[in-house]
Amino acid sequence: MALFGALILALLAGAHAELPGCKIRITSKALELVKQEGLRFLEQELETVTIPDLRGSEGHFFYNISEKVYEFLSTFITSGMRFLLNQQICPVLYHAGTVLLNSLLDTVPVRSAVDELVGIDYSLLKDPVASTSNLDMEFRGAFYPLTEANWSLSNRAVEPQLQEEERMVYVAFSEFFFDSAMESYFRAGALKLSLVGDKVPHDLDMVLRASYFGSIVLMSPAVIDSPLKLELRVMEPPRCTIKPSGTTVSVTASVTIALVPPNQPEVQLSSMIMDARLSAKMALRGKALRTQLDLRRFRIYSNQSALESLALIPLQTPLKTLLQIAVMPMLNERTWRGVQIPLPEGIDFVREVVTNHAGFLTIGADLHFAKGLREVIEKNRPADTRDPRTSSAPPPSTAAV
Repeated sequence: MALFGALILALLAGAHAELPGCKIRITSKALELVKQEGLRFLEQELETVTIPDLRGSEGHFFYNISEKVYEFLSTFITSGMRFLLNQQICPVLYHAGTVLLNSLLDTVPVRSAVDELVGIDYSLLKDPVASTSNLDMEFRGAFYPLTEANWSLSNRAVEPQLQEEERMVYVAFSEFFFDSAMESYFRAGALKLSLVGDKVPHDLDMVLRASYFGSIVLMSPAVIDSPLKLELRVMEPPRCTIKPSGTTVSVTASVTIALVPPNQPEVQLSSMIMDARLSAKMALRGKALRTQLDLRRFRIYSNQSALESLALIPLQTPLKTLLQIAVMPMLNERTWRGVQIPLPEGIDFVREVVTNHAGFLTIGADLHFAKGLREVIEKNRPADTRDPRTSSAPPPSTAAV
């Protein structure tokens, strides 16, 4: 009975466990690169250590030992001399390693703004899991509107999986990662576009006026020649679908066409629904995940009647052209700026390979140190840095390093 109860509790705990939107695997190849860079840093730290010449006397015995002869006399020095070496060298090693680790971790973004509208949360969901060949980490990987910092989208997507080990680093993103981004921008009121007057392409303006000529000609002269307004407003958060064949984004928006006479209420000519499907290609550049969108499918229809939908067919091509020449470039300008991946300062991704799976995608890449560790540490060193030989170091050992 106790075993059955424990099983139920385990299942309940698992049911409420938060799924990661992003996973990162650091392979042994990356750890070896970081190790070599860390050793270079420690060597640089040790070059700054100076041990003063030893001078003194014991009874009638006088001694004067310079730093250059320590190695030569290493087999003869007493336990007291070894204690002195520990006092000088071990604290520096401890301090250097601690500063190295803390400085790298401090540069990893956890919860930060992406732009003026949304932020991203890269909180670790549990302790990293280390094996003989990999270090695996699970992150929340969720966007949120900056005006609703406590809002979060429920993660019901497939959990991303990491199996590969050939590259230095692998990053996996679930559909939830991208859905939370699009829902955050939707909640922030960013997924809408309004074109008025000269902002409407001239050819489209002519087509729209010709299409609604029967309605326009019956209006007063002050309204007939007033500027045209075209408004697109996404009706619900777009959704991302990731399959082995590719990644798509589905969008449903309302399209409103109206005349805007000066100092008068606007006069609506038509309202319709637009369904669009975009293909999305992901890439890593530096530490940024970038997305290139392309319009694949597009249709407009009326939510009033099938007859009205037929009347909208002549607008299909000009509205699709509008999306391609006016809307898609604006979207891609934003998505290509990208969002930062939780990687320490001074380290970039190179030679990346993107692989699509059912419900998630993975990106494998190698690492490149764009900055030396000393530069990273100096950039993030607190203003009140202390001497490495002060109390920040652990008590010195009585055995030589």
